[in-house]
Amino acid sequence: MKKIGNDWDEILEDEFNSDYYKQIREFLKKEYQTQTIYPSMYDIFNAFKYTSYKNVKAVLLGQDPYHGPNQAHGLCFSVKKEITPPPSLVNIFKELKSDTAIDPPRHGCLIDWANSGVMLLNTVLTVRAGSANSHKNCGWTTFTDNVIKKLNAREQPLVFLLWGNNAKQKNGFLTNPNHLVLSCAHPSPLSASNGFFGCRHFSKTNDFLKKNNIAPIDWHLTDLD
Repeated sequence: MKKIGNDWDEILEDEFNSDYYKQIREFLKKEYQTQTIYPSMYDIFNAFKYTSYKNVKAVLLGQDPYHGPNQAHGLCFSVKKEITPPPSLVNIFKELKSDTAIDPPRHGCLIDWANSGVMLLNTVLTVRAGSANSHKNCGWTTFTDNVIKKLNAREQPLVFLLWGNNAKQKNGFLTNPNHLVLSCAHPSPLSASNGFFGCRHFSKTNDFLKKNNIAPIDWHLTDLD
C-alpha cells in the first residue's frame, strides 16, 4: 500500500485498497516501464505529502501534470525551481501581484504555498510526456473525486479554488455550507482575460479564513538563493 506519511494514509486507506486503485497501479507499472511519464513516480503524491488533511486551508484544483521535461513534480501549476514558469503560472503571479502586492519570485515552485495550507491537487496525477490528458481515463478521476468528497466532508471551513472548466466540473461535490467555493476562468493566456484577472481569489481566500478564525495563507514564495 502507498505510504504518504501523514493523516492521508488512514483517510485514503480504503481508496488504496480498492479494486479500481489496484488497476491504476497495474496501468502505471506498464506506463513507467515503457513510456516517459511525469512526474517521477516518487512525486505522484506530493500534494498529499506537503499538505496533510488536517492542515488544508484551501484546495486549488488543476487538470493533469505538465507534460514537458522536468516540469511536473506533483503539485498543480507548480514547476521545479530551475524550470522557467509556464504561461499560466506567470498569469497566476500577475494576479497575485495585482491582488496582494506580493512580487512574483524568479521561479515557479509553489511548495511554500503547499506548506502554508494550499493543497495543489491535479484531478489526474500522471501524464505521458508530450501528451496532455493521456492518463485521464486510467482511474485517477475516481480517486481524486473521492479525495474532494472527503475534503468537502470536513467540518472545519476551507476554500475551494476552481479555475477553468475542468475544475468547475467538481463543483457538484462541494455541498458543505461550511466551505467557500471560488470559481473563475483558467489562468491560461487563452482565457485569463475572461475573468481570471481581477478575480482576487488570494485575498478573498484569506478574508474567509480570518472570518472563521483560521490563520491566513502566506502567499509569499521564497526566492532563489
